[in-house]
This record gives sequence, C-alpha cells and structure tokens, in this order.
Amino acid sequence: MTASKARSTAKASKASRPAKSAKAAHPRFDESFLDEMRRKLLKERAKYLHSAEEYQAEAESLLATREPGDVQFDEEGGEGATVAVERERDLALSSQARYTVGQIDAALERIEDGTFGTCVTSGAPIPKARLRAIPWAAERVEVKAGGLGRR
Repeated sequence: MTASKARSTAKASKASRPAKSAKAAHPRFDESFLDEMRRKLLKERAKYLHSAEEYQAEAESLLATREPGDVQFDEEGGEGATVAVERERDLALSSQARYTVGQIDAALERIEDGTFGTCVTSGAPIPKARLRAIPWAAERVEVKAGGLGRR
C-alpha cells in the first residue's frame, strides 16, 4: 500500500467514526427530555432564589423596625416574642429555599456531567416520573425514604 493510499484510508476510517461530544452521553435520556429538565430546573431555581431573598429581607425588616430594649415583660409584652418567632421563621424559610437552590445547581451539574437520573446513593436509575415531578431529585424514592441505601 502506498503512503498516500494509507493516509486516505485512515481519513476515511476517522470520518466513519462518530464525533466525540463535549458533553457526557446520557444513554437513558434524549436531548428533548434533558432540555425540558434544564428549563424546569432553571425556572424553579429562579423561584426559590426569589423566595430566599424575600424571606431574608422580611427577617431583616423585622429586626430593623425594633428598637433595642423594645420588648416588654408585662401582660401585653407578647409582641416582642412574636417578632422574634416571625423573624426565625423567615430565616428558616430563607435557608430552606437556599438549600433547594443548591440541590437544583447540583442537578444542573449532573445533567452536564452525564449522571443526571442516577441515584447518588444506590447508583440505580431514577424513574422519569420522579424526575418530572422533582427535577432536582438525587435519590430514588425508596432510598430517600430510608429503604435501600440507609440500612
């Protein structure tokens, strides 16, 4: 075989191979499903981030409206405790929303690295129905509920 014929055969061989994708392969999911999940995740992320910021702002405003020493300890003094409880509730809700944003960010990363839809605990596939309901789900229901992976 001549050198030029060998080069042309090698080029033909390379051309017949599928091109490597920059993204990881998702054998279980087609691109339209992954696009649907990305859209849902980004929409939910924006919603939860907005909620977290709103609750944080409410908690800060409750603190800002109170003067130091403004709490009464008589029969009518329950208002100070109510403000403290409301503030703690707002801070807790803000924290929960930020936690969910972190879970959503992790799900977006799993889409990019090719592990989306695989249980992070058991390695088993997460059903599409669960992902459609909670796109940031990282575990199968039985694992999350304390079944398989928790024993």
